[in-house]
Amino acid sequence: MANAATVRAGDLDQGKTMVVFASSLGTVFEWYDFYLYGSLAAIIAKQFFSGVNETAGFIFALAAFAAGFIVRPFGALVFGRLGDMVGRKYTFLITILIMGISTFGVGLLPNYATIGMAAPIILVSLRVLQGLALGGEYGGAATYVAEHAPDNKRGLYTSWIQTTATLGLFLSLLVILACRTWLSAPISDAPGAPTQFDDWGWRIPFLLSAILLAISVWIRLALNESPVYQKMKEEGKQSKAPLTESFANWSNLKIVILALLGLTAGQAVVWYTGQFYALFFLTQTLKVDPVDANLMIAASLAIGTPFFVLFGWLSDKIGRKPIIMLGCFLAIATYFPIFKSITEYANPALFAAQKAAPVIVTADPKECSFQFNPVGTSKFTSPCDVAKAALVKAGIPYKNEAGAAGVASIKIGDAVVPTYAASKIAEETKAKAEELAATLKAAGEAGIVAAAATADTAIAEYLTSIGLKDARPNEDAAKAKTLSALIAKGMAGDAYKNAADKTAELGTIIDGALKTGGYGAATSDASAGNLSGALKAAGYPAKADPAGVNHPMVIFLLFILVLYVTMVYGPIAAMLVELFPTRIRYSSMSLPYHIGNGWFGGFLPTTAFAIVAATGDIYSGLWYPIVIAAMTLVIGLLFVKETRGTDIHK
Repeated sequence: MANAATVRAGDLDQGKTMVVFASSLGTVFEWYDFYLYGSLAAIIAKQFFSGVNETAGFIFALAAFAAGFIVRPFGALVFGRLGDMVGRKYTFLITILIMGISTFGVGLLPNYATIGMAAPIILVSLRVLQGLALGGEYGGAATYVAEHAPDNKRGLYTSWIQTTATLGLFLSLLVILACRTWLSAPISDAPGAPTQFDDWGWRIPFLLSAILLAISVWIRLALNESPVYQKMKEEGKQSKAPLTESFANWSNLKIVILALLGLTAGQAVVWYTGQFYALFFLTQTLKVDPVDANLMIAASLAIGTPFFVLFGWLSDKIGRKPIIMLGCFLAIATYFPIFKSITEYANPALFAAQKAAPVIVTADPKECSFQFNPVGTSKFTSPCDVAKAALVKAGIPYKNEAGAAGVASIKIGDAVVPTYAASKIAEETKAKAEELAATLKAAGEAGIVAAAATADTAIAEYLTSIGLKDARPNEDAAKAKTLSALIAKGMAGDAYKNAADKTAELGTIIDGALKTGGYGAATSDASAGNLSGALKAAGYPAKADPAGVNHPMVIFLLFILVLYVTMVYGPIAAMLVELFPTRIRYSSMSLPYHIGNGWFGGFLPTTAFAIVAATGDIYSGLWYPIVIAAMTLVIGLLFVKETRGTDIHK
């Protein structure tokens, strides 16, 4: 068996090269499992959080994504202790089993429509298990490889572990893209029917994890224990209380704190901004086609991934710290211009419209709510809330100006679009709506056609009286929302034709029609149509035009973001390993890494999008990673020591 002296002496032999490959490959599969959820957050929001509004649903889905990150430090404590006491190999064999089984479970989980609130509860539970497993994975893999590597090439060889997170994301994107393309047909001919992928095909990438799990377990069973750890164990020097030695001893705890604030926190936000937030920004904010966005992200990752190894190698020559600090500095200095350029090249129509006709919401600030309601209990009905909800849903950036109480308006260039308080409309039309329902139900089958036509006329006249155009009529009968069209459609269905009590069934049809095409819904649709028309006239697109996307420039900008990722992430495994002694290395390095990446990084998408939803500025979410990276830059430069050349065999 190889020993520590052999490792220290020179290059990796063929067996140890296999250790690097096997450790990295297994970790790629584990990251694949973990990042599937993030890549499919928008679909998962619809599947498991359909009981809340669209904006809150997406943010809540991101919060569930973050739940896996919350517990990562706890996984680091549990498995770090186990790795320092029992060994590196068996610990990360356990973690990959937990990860694979949890991911497979997501693929089998019924959605909200099937089992109600149990669905998101079970989903979050599975995410927690994934987070615990990942909390024990990285420290084990990085320590294992570092303890096999020669001293003068530790940065190079641990940098292969650093590629695994990106390669795992890359693999997940490719599998999702293949499934999305294969299952792109709608599930039915009904207008607006979801695709097969959105309906059920999203489960396939999760279920495929069973195959990846089998491969990963087989690979890891073939590995031997770390020679450095094995030597320490044979000498009886392993720690009996690694958590106490790591975190109750100030001389080691202060290094843990510096590693967190001066290294991993900044590294984490740069990593998540450059990969996950960039993807969400393309699809959710700029409305770029998801397949197109995934392809561009995948291309940037493919171009950028070799730089992990390059910067790992370079860190063996010039040091770890200068490269990591430079990556943080460049991110701080360039994030705003890069993301503004991404908007210009990915959705040029939106970029031009923002300049030519900026959108301003004028309302009383006291009537403007922070529209994050994950449990779906609050109703946002003030004019300000109605205006902002419509703009957020359309992906339109806006600015805020103070105005009078009780009214709100949206200024689009020189055009002004009034908004209406949903509660006020409901109050004004309550009596009319009740009378309308009674009249329609009293008309019966024989008189329902005439009664519905009269009702439609009354609703259209009401909309005209408040300055709106009726948006319910449509040349395509299937898309029309007039009461006449909705009731006729219901009466043509099998449920009505085969009903034993046609009067009761007609009453049900009328109730449904009023909900979709009555006073409240008609006012909402007319207001939205009014806003949509004004936005369209000002040049704001409903989504990014695929023909207008400058793919080479967007990929180049995304590559720059990935390059920053490789600078902060490529050398960091070697640096963390070198900060701590062998007997408590697994525990000590795992905790700051997973607090940084689990908390500072994991909360980035949720926090950034919440900031954007609150401010209306599509770039305001970038302040979060910039502030955290700036903190790391200052603390790292002043207090974190360089570790290149450290003897880790102690």
